[in-house]
Amino acid sequence: MRMEHEKRAELATFLEDVPPVEYCCVYGSSLHPNNKDKSAMVDYILGVSDPMQWHSENLKMNPDHYATWLMLLGGAKLITQVADEIGVGVYFNPLVTWNDKMLKYGVVRMHDLVQDILNWERFYLSGRLQKPVHILVDNLDIENLNSVNLRAALSAALLLLPSNFTQEDLFAKVCSLSYMGDLRMFFAEDKNKVTKIVQGQFDLFQLMYKPFLQEYEAKEFLRVSSSGNYQVSQDCSLPVTCSLVSSLPPAIRSQMGMKLGERRIMNGSARVINEVMIGSREEAAKCMQKVLRRTVMVSSARQAVCGLLSAGGVNAATYVAKKMQKAWKSWM
Repeated sequence: MRMEHEKRAELATFLEDVPPVEYCCVYGSSLHPNNKDKSAMVDYILGVSDPMQWHSENLKMNPDHYATWLMLLGGAKLITQVADEIGVGVYFNPLVTWNDKMLKYGVVRMHDLVQDILNWERFYLSGRLQKPVHILVDNLDIENLNSVNLRAALSAALLLLPSNFTQEDLFAKVCSLSYMGDLRMFFAEDKNKVTKIVQGQFDLFQLMYKPFLQEYEAKEFLRVSSSGNYQVSQDCSLPVTCSLVSSLPPAIRSQMGMKLGERRIMNGSARVINEVMIGSREEAAKCMQKVLRRTVMVSSARQAVCGLLSAGGVNAATYVAKKMQKAWKSWM
């Protein structure tokens, strides 16, 4: 997404202090156009070809970013194992102080990032990339690949919405997909998080999803009001429902097929594929929601344990306390 040149240049200088990366994006409330609180944390996602090699180099450059016990017991190999075998392939260093800013950065293998974008098997970083981010490095054109992820997110959101809604409703539903079942939402996240993300970046969401709304409007799946009131109406018929389900990632369709049944059909490319058997829109939406909720719940639980291990005792306690304080404030 677009951002001011000065802000982009400032954030990119952090990359001079870590080993080279193939992909980098930043996000966080401090980057929202309407947010005046510049003390808020900035979050980085760093995509690298070989995490073990990257962490090995970064341990020499920035040892203070890592939990002491990880460095002493296994170094880069253990760090990578914690991310892959306990977490969902992402290793976060939280509460890093840099240039008078507080930041957090997650390191992911490029192959894992691509697979999550295309398949939603873990539905972790793919969920993050369904929301506005600011890309600083993109050597493998992940931004273009992410169009598959955005189209799937739009399809999933439409399945969960009624026949008439606003664009804000749509973007809120897109935003909520990756929070369904997220354990953090029960005790360590602001209950108004989705609303704040959408309202703080509404124009960016519009820009991000405009091509896909236009695509679905051309297919007559929906109609966007031209009166400027951001109203949307959609066709909730079974044929359109089947088309939306067919746009979901393979891992989600496969799990839906296990629950609802599948039939083998030949697609337009003369390839035999499995199609989910759908009796009604409500049935498809309910099934998809269950699959996503379970996927997110498992991933969020694994990543929470990984986060506690990677942060170390004091940092973990500090980070969780800050998150819970923010969450409780929103509930009061």
